[in-house]
Amino acid sequence: MSGGARRHLSRLSRALARRALLAVCLWHAGTAGAGERITAAGYAGPTSEYPHGVLGDAVEWKTLRVTAGNRVFEITAGDGRVFEDVAPRLWDITGDGEPEVVAVESDARLGARLVIYTLDQDGLRELAATPNIGTRFRWLAPVGAADLDGDGHTEIAWVDRPHLAKTLRIWRWKTGSFEQIARYPGVSNHRIGEDFISGGLRDCGAGPEMVLADAPWRGILALRLEDGVVSATPVAPFEGPESFEAALSCTPA
Repeated sequence: MSGGARRHLSRLSRALARRALLAVCLWHAGTAGAGERITAAGYAGPTSEYPHGVLGDAVEWKTLRVTAGNRVFEITAGDGRVFEDVAPRLWDITGDGEPEVVAVESDARLGARLVIYTLDQDGLRELAATPNIGTRFRWLAPVGAADLDGDGHTEIAWVDRPHLAKTLRIWRWKTGSFEQIARYPGVSNHRIGEDFISGGLRDCGAGPEMVLADAPWRGILALRLEDGVVSATPVAPFEGPESFEAALSCTPA
């Protein structure tokens, strides 16, 4: 796994300019057909209407574009909203083996929320979302999605205000419901101005762990969810992005 999600269509496209349009190759109007699965997603429609600049500049995105089969589907953030994000994520949230799209959307009055989109016969639609943080210019940074505690349901982990509150929050998708089940303070995965999100998920043979920095960015932690409780184990000192790369690859310090 990579040590951080970069602010680009793909983690491999780091050479692309920050302000470049996150493009897709094909556009055909219509509804999703049976058997079409989501294969790619990106942002388009750059805008400066939400000048937070937490990711290094004042440009965010108005449109989410999703590729399925030979077609591309779009959904546009509403009035006063933008996608304040490095790139949309293709994660299987419902456990059906097909990916959903997970994005960070910010509101001019209420700040950020995590949104899950799915594709059905009518096109893209919102499947679930967390509440907005509640205040303008307050952001969240996703960590990953997996069955973190072995209960057969998918959990999504994200850091609430990685520069201020520095709190890990874990939400579970279960039979159509989406609810917060755990939290853990004193962690971070982003520093103001960086165009990438650090850390992520790993499995070193004993089940999934979340890899994050401690609040002062002095050390790397591996966090586990068990019986609704999050525990943290120090992994290595933080000495730059390579510290996350080593931790995610299960390389001893």
